[in-house]
Parts: sequence; structure tokens; C-alpha cells
Amino acid sequence: MSEPIVHLIDDDEAVRVSLGFLLEMNDLPAKTYASAMEFLEVADTLGAGCVVTDVRMPEISGLELVRRLKERGFMLPVIIITGHGDVPLAVEAMRAGVIDFIEKPFEDEILLASIRRALETSTEPTVHDPERQRFEDLLAGLSGREREVLQGVVAGKMNKVIAYELGISARTVEVYRANVMSKTKASGLSELVRIALRAGF
Repeated sequence: MSEPIVHLIDDDEAVRVSLGFLLEMNDLPAKTYASAMEFLEVADTLGAGCVVTDVRMPEISGLELVRRLKERGFMLPVIIITGHGDVPLAVEAMRAGVIDFIEKPFEDEILLASIRRALETSTEPTVHDPERQRFEDLLAGLSGREREVLQGVVAGKMNKVIAYELGISARTVEVYRANVMSKTKASGLSELVRIALRAGF
């Protein structure tokens, strides 16, 4: 079987060069693409591997790329890199089938760990996902109200909107959010959303 390849898509040349170098230094073979269109031209010919794509790109966004790949029955796992403020887009992408999203700026090790998980998924599609099970266990410890607040967070709603819908104060929503962050050990909003979506929440 051919060696898995990381397909890196970003319209920023500096990002392609730096991430390509990072992957090379960690023995992860990579190919880079300047646009989603360039990648789509070869997508049907690819072997084992995974895709890492920026979410905001000209012509075809990372989200639109995911949709087009899904329509083609494309099977390689996709990781989205997103800027702060793009979390609702990243959530939408994960609902469309992306296996992970990573918010900029990120530590190299976070991206590398996500890529390694994706490559394991691509070569062993039937393998049990221990991370998903761990996330499911974390969410199982939430109270009913905490789960309701988390649903609002994952939907991208502001605290005051969640408060209005649940008939509680915005301050109370903040308390529940803090409880959820503590119980899930999430370091921030984007990680909390990732945990919820990876657990199938």
C-alpha cells in the first residue's frame, strides 16, 4: 500500500511553506496546493492520506471544498484550519463531515496530533476511536441544564440568546458554561465545540 500523504491546501504561500516544512521534519509526506480548485483537479486520483485545508480561501472556501468532496464520495479525512471568529463555519464544516478543526494560532503539536489521528482513520476506517469515546464519557457527566447550554454554544448562540431561550439570566448561562468547560477540561470555546462535535453531540 502506498505511503499516506498529507494534502495541504492554503492560498497563503508562507503558510504552505512553513506547514510543509513542519510535516517534513516530522516524517509526514505532504503535497501542497494553492487553492481548493487545484486540489479538486487531482482529488479523484489520490491514495491513502488526509486533507488539511484553510477555511477562508478565494473562489472555493474550505467549507465549499468539503461539500464538493462529499458529493464525489471522497473518503479521505479532512481537517479544517480556522481563524478566530470562524468557529460557526468550522462547526458547519464538522457537521458536513470534517473530522477536526483547529483554531489559529495553534501549537505545532496540536496539528501534528490531529493529522496522525486522521492518517490512522484513513488507513483503518473500522478502528474504534478512543478519543470519541473519551469525549462521550466527559459529556455524560453534564447535568441536563449544562447540556442545554452546551447545545446553544455549539449552535453558535450568544449567552444572552441562550439565556432568553432557557428562561434564565445571562449570568447563570456563564456559570453553566464555566461548569461545562471545567468538566470537559476544554481550554477554550473552539476546543469545547470540537469535543462536543467529535462526541456526536
